[in-house]
Amino acid sequence: MTNSDSNSMMQAASAMAVATASVPGGRSAPRQLSPLAQLAAAQHIMPAFSPIVVAGTVRLIEFALIALVGVATYFGYVYHAYGHVFDWYYVATAFGVAGLAVIAFQAADIYQIQAFRNPVSQCARLTVAWSIVFLLLVASVFFAQLGGMYSRVWLSAYYGIGLFTLYAARLFVYGIVRRWTREGRLDRRAVVVGGGDPGEHLVSALDHQKDSDVRLVGVFDDRGDDRAPMTCAGLHKLGTVDDLVEFARKTRVDLVIFSLPISAESRILQMLKKLWVLPVDIRLSAHTNKLQFRPRSYSYIGSVPVLDVFDRPIADWDVVMKWLFDKLVGGLALVAALPMMAIVALAIKLDSRGPVLFRQKRYGFNNELIEVFKFRSMYAEATDATASRLVTKGDARVTRVGRFIRKTSLDELPQLFNVVFKGNLSLVGPRPHAVHAKAVDRLYDEAVDGYFARHRVKPGITGWAQINGWRGETDNDEKIQRRVEHDLYYIENWSVLFDLYILAMTPFALAKTESAY
Repeated sequence: MTNSDSNSMMQAASAMAVATASVPGGRSAPRQLSPLAQLAAAQHIMPAFSPIVVAGTVRLIEFALIALVGVATYFGYVYHAYGHVFDWYYVATAFGVAGLAVIAFQAADIYQIQAFRNPVSQCARLTVAWSIVFLLLVASVFFAQLGGMYSRVWLSAYYGIGLFTLYAARLFVYGIVRRWTREGRLDRRAVVVGGGDPGEHLVSALDHQKDSDVRLVGVFDDRGDDRAPMTCAGLHKLGTVDDLVEFARKTRVDLVIFSLPISAESRILQMLKKLWVLPVDIRLSAHTNKLQFRPRSYSYIGSVPVLDVFDRPIADWDVVMKWLFDKLVGGLALVAALPMMAIVALAIKLDSRGPVLFRQKRYGFNNELIEVFKFRSMYAEATDATASRLVTKGDARVTRVGRFIRKTSLDELPQLFNVVFKGNLSLVGPRPHAVHAKAVDRLYDEAVDGYFARHRVKPGITGWAQINGWRGETDNDEKIQRRVEHDLYYIENWSVLFDLYILAMTPFALAKTESAY
């Protein structure tokens, strides 16, 4: 197997995320999972915390603590002892020491979840790294002949108090990480696709890793003959690849690992066409393949080499950034919109009988059903909670006020409550569609292959499709297909700046009301 062979398969897999993919058509009923799969899916699983975010947060906290100790020690002793004269270089030195210490701790490899779980080892490494930082500081002061500028009491106190503070912080982190580990919040829940000897080798290799964060949930294999027994190295077979799609929507799955040899390219691609719609990392194990790749071509799950096929979109720090963006910008938008919302609510109440707000079930992240708020735009007796019938131009079900707020999208303003308080919507993302929304007479997932891939991220109030004119009635398949294409482009190219651009362009897009009624 050559690099070009692997690259061709990876390019074919990536093309699914930009173009289209084949998924089982229709939505008549969820697949019936096996009893073992149902049992596994029914277990209460806590939401996961990203190890990358946890480690990064510890870095930031330790930087702040070290700088604070240095500044506090200066003001607690030096400032008073030397005539209340402010010496800025003490503060600058404290921040310099904090930055150098974080670098030293990183070099000592104590910003890993595994290190956080071992208080003795991490404190020993921390002591060595902290001591080296201060030896460098003292040496710099000596060789630069700055000894007269720095108080020896301050240097000694900074070292001792700083070390004690770091010990206390690490013990606190140890307690938190230990609890989260017990709750499974730091685990990556993984499933293996493919059985046989390759599957046995992969499961055994993952099981025998020390202090691994990978928790194997089960095996999924399309083969129904003797080559696919009910267990694989002691791990239960839970179903087929089609079952895996349904399973991953009922419980948390973070990682899918293919044990199939890379030579089975057509079979792997066939399975990827079904699985790429899921918000998971997908890896191809190279554990048992004799591949002629350079080490840098691989990533690793512990010591097991894998090839990256798909990454979950918007992960780790991106999740934090998007969450902060939604809460801060969404909160400000909600406050600014309250007067307009009050006016719209009053107009609805005066125009027709019934509630002001309308609640509708729509698809959210990973096909989860969420309840979305809107201003009621139809007569109360004609509301269509499932959107089983398209709203058309001049639709008699729409009220006078409703026609105006639909054209201007003012009916969407209550969704700011979804963003700020419920957290099941984002400001920007693929628009959530009602469960029975149709293009002409076909459900959206029947009209568009790979439709559910747009649910790999949280839906939004506005999106890339909307500012490009793809909003309003879907009276033909092309309109929903173009929406999905734009949604997938957004998912693959997300950034905070992209979100800001979409928000900035939304008012201009709303001014074009010919497709909204």
